Amino acid sequence: MARWTVRAIVRDMLPVLVVLTLVELASGLVLDTFQGTLLRYPSLLVLVPVVIGMGGNLGSILASRLSTAVHLGLLSFDPADDTLAGNALATALLAVTLFPVVGAGAWLLQSLVGGARLPLGVVVFVATASGAVLAALAVVVTLVATYAAYRLGTDPDDVVLPVVTNTCDVLGVLVLFGVVRVVL
Repeated sequence: MARWTVRAIVRDMLPVLVVLTLVELASGLVLDTFQGTLLRYPSLLVLVPVVIGMGGNLGSILASRLSTAVHLGLLSFDPADDTLAGNALATALLAVTLFPVVGAGAWLLQSLVGGARLPLGVVVFVATASGAVLAALAVVVTLVATYAAYRLGTDPDDVVLPVVTNTCDVLGVLVLFGVVRVVL
């Protein structure tokens, strides 16, 4: 299954990293289109790097756990698989407990620095809703990437983590601004 040579790892990773670089560029362009909104509501500007980072972290934690389960032969990719369901549920619960704290922290920081223009409840709701949607998407992306790596015979430890973190970065930007558009 896995080939642990420099040549094999580079052969597996180079196309993935080139595509992910283009995806990250697209994320930057999306972020640029929302510059006016971010400057109008600085609390949201504080949320951007945190939401992006947290989404990637949630996905990478799940990717690590699923890659380990694949190597140990504990993951069957069956929807009724306890390992799969338990890890997906843990990711979702982690998101809905951490993102409200992130929202409150962003609001507090902006209040201390320059006065928040949005109420606390709005910022916490935007962070929580973004986190919940992002966690669900991170679970899907991680499952698809892990399954694809497994089926293609590549080492999930080499391929899945970069795919998940970069994809969750882009999704974090899209989800945050999608929620902002709906709420504001």
